[in-house]
Amino acid sequence: MSSMSKFKKLAGISAFAFAAMTAANSVNAANWRYAHEEYEGDVQDVFAYKFKEYVEENSDHSLQIYRFGELGESDDIMEQTQAGILNFVNQSPGFTGALIPEAQIFFIPYLMPTDMDTVIKFFRESEAINEDFPKLYADKGLKLLKMYPEGEMVVTVDEPVTKPEDFNNKKIRVMTNPLLSETYAAFGATPTPLPWGEVYGALQTNMIQGQENPIFWIESGGLYEVSPNLVFTSHGWFTTAMMANQDFYEGLSDEDQKLVQDAADFAFEEIIVHIDGLAEEALSKIKKASDEVTVTRLNDEQIQAFKERAPQVEDKFIEMTGESGKELLNQFKEDLKEVQND
Repeated sequence: MSSMSKFKKLAGISAFAFAAMTAANSVNAANWRYAHEEYEGDVQDVFAYKFKEYVEENSDHSLQIYRFGELGESDDIMEQTQAGILNFVNQSPGFTGALIPEAQIFFIPYLMPTDMDTVIKFFRESEAINEDFPKLYADKGLKLLKMYPEGEMVVTVDEPVTKPEDFNNKKIRVMTNPLLSETYAAFGATPTPLPWGEVYGALQTNMIQGQENPIFWIESGGLYEVSPNLVFTSHGWFTTAMMANQDFYEGLSDEDQKLVQDAADFAFEEIIVHIDGLAEEALSKIKKASDEVTVTRLNDEQIQAFKERAPQVEDKFIEMTGESGKELLNQFKEDLKEVQND
């Protein structure tokens, strides 16, 4: 980022912070602020606008939404939320993992199911999701309002991959999440963490030179034309979380707390309808845009070769998170058994 860009970013955030501080504690301001880490039309953006729709249709409050980059990177909007400058933030555990290590659990490969009905049922009913995680977020000054899935994770590569050995000597860009790096290292690749805002531009440059392979998940109908081969390994769903500044939330009236909870519930119900079939729609657009794109869906035998490498990622997760992470992982597995056996 250039010095001028940094100056503009800091100047914008400072101006916003000044305006926010003058109104943050005003009972009559009723103008709430919500930032997320995606672009217009992406899943987090759709969720945010459904939340806004409910709030504004059922109260006198207004909600200002800021998309990725408008207030900085993912870590910037989290810091602003913890400081009370922002009221709400949507951030994936991929980035929150630096703040809440246990949130990295979503990147343990083959822990989560991949069929949508089971995934949605898990998010609705899981004790780990609905009881354990809110406590972990509260310890960091955050009120966890909703966790929800965005779509199945997919890897893009410069040539088809059907076994872990095909990842050997492949560089892969991943989010700045230690466990995600561990996952793709276990699969045989060489992961390089990079802030999400820099990933796409870096990949466009490097893919032209044949140097890099990104990880990405097909969601929100976007076209990611940086690699000709898409590989479905069925190793997990990308998850995200919407939360509020804890002090802000606790300072709300009972009526407004209910409004916020109801708005989050409404947005959740809307988003699970929105993501149904979204991956296939996005895939169709990608294929239509280029006849050179290949799609590889691993069969059960091929998937098993990758699954056999998952235990080392679980071990790393427990090493990173200690007893708290171990208990959460056990609860996750119990919850998954319940929803899969129903």
